Amino acid sequence: MSSTTAPLPGEARTYHLAEEPHLHEGHSTMLGFWMYLMSDCLIFAILFATYAVLGGNYAGGPGPKDLFDLPLVAVNTAMLLFSSITYGFAMLAMEKNRVGATQRWLFVTLLFGGAFLAIELYEFAHLIHEGAGPQRSAFLSAFFTLVGTHGLHVTFGSIWLVTLMVQVAKKGLIPANKRRLMCLSMFWHFLDVIWIGVFTFVYLMGVLR
Repeated sequence: MSSTTAPLPGEARTYHLAEEPHLHEGHSTMLGFWMYLMSDCLIFAILFATYAVLGGNYAGGPGPKDLFDLPLVAVNTAMLLFSSITYGFAMLAMEKNRVGATQRWLFVTLLFGGAFLAIELYEFAHLIHEGAGPQRSAFLSAFFTLVGTHGLHVTFGSIWLVTLMVQVAKKGLIPANKRRLMCLSMFWHFLDVIWIGVFTFVYLMGVLR
């Protein structure tokens, strides 16, 4: 008859701890942020679909050809594209643990983002001054909602960027700050992709059709 020796309580705990999978620090943060981006994709998909349905309802008022200044919008698009490039340079500097270079590229990114917002606010103010506010037609309501929602995202991203610059200045490129910068990088490039859709679908196709 064989006899077995029961493990001591301490040995059992050690065994179970060894069997538990080890999750990389920040794994849940990155996963959660990807889920947030997917929810944002749904929001913009709804806004694009709404514009597709309402974009031709001018209510006897002005249409895209009458309102949109395509060269100005092209300059605005360039500002956002340049901001994504400079953020990429900031990430490269971050990988090399160069705090000063990272901060400088983040600041340049902030300047480009600010220029984008300034041009967009000018465009909105000009349209409203011309009597083409969001209440004028379903087309303009859908336009202001879609473009304005994207602008709010850029605004929040800029605030987030300033916050991270302060944190990097205080604590340096610690793993937590690197993880936050990577999350903001995904968010910023996501806004870039959405804007390319806005420029093509709303402005370019609106003027050319």
